[in-house]
Amino acid sequence: MSNIRNSITFIKLILILLLVVVSHALIAQEKDNTIEKVNRFGGAITIQSKGISTIPNLTLGKPALVFDMSVGRKLTFEPQFRFSLGGKPWAMVFWFRYKILNGNKFTIDARANTSLSFKTFTDTSSGESMENIRATRYMAAALSPNYQFNKYFGAGMYLFYTRGIEKYITQNTYMVSLRPSISSIPITKNIAARVGPEVYYLKMDSKDGVYLNATFLINKKNFPFSLSGLINKAIKSSIPSEYDLLWNVGLIYSFNNNYVKKN
Repeated sequence: MSNIRNSITFIKLILILLLVVVSHALIAQEKDNTIEKVNRFGGAITIQSKGISTIPNLTLGKPALVFDMSVGRKLTFEPQFRFSLGGKPWAMVFWFRYKILNGNKFTIDARANTSLSFKTFTDTSSGESMENIRATRYMAAALSPNYQFNKYFGAGMYLFYTRGIEKYITQNTYMVSLRPSISSIPITKNIAARVGPEVYYLKMDSKDGVYLNATFLINKKNFPFSLSGLINKAIKSSIPSEYDLLWNVGLIYSFNNNYVKKN
């Protein structure tokens, strides 16, 4: 019960912090000297065949529903809510992203989040089998430089650190990733694909490993639905995991709206 109360208190503090930060960000962006300020509100709803994560112990391993949202301009608030298709919570991640550099070819994003991860377990301590959900808390930061050579080829890095709040979970997680990308691959006149191979080093406390990850996306111009896929394979790892090879296929519904505020 104390774990549940702590989680509820944590969520309340998160929501209060989010309201303060988002309000401050919107006010700060209004101080821009331009006459018109274009802000973005967008998001996506994804149905996944198997909810997976680049962090092995945060993988769901069963069909999932993921809600993504994004609001802002240079500073954006990007919450993500993940659930199993049975309705049980999987994770809640509250990202803030700041565009340090937003050039035509070279970009640098800095990110920070606070998150909750949920695990379902069976408790038999009372003599009866009872299903409980345990929440654990994390704080994270990331930096992602990227260079787009042309319409088709890009390359970037992803530097990531997570701190576990509870003492019984992994305390320190580090990830360094190399992310080349191939975009705008023509399939038909209005349908294109994107492929993103990735090699990353992951260290979780005293355990570490090297992984190969690959994503693909197929979308049609001016059509809100797209098809995604992901494959994750450990090349060499001492990190415990239930899965040696992970794969996922997802159906994505995306929406994107711009709104203008005038002085």
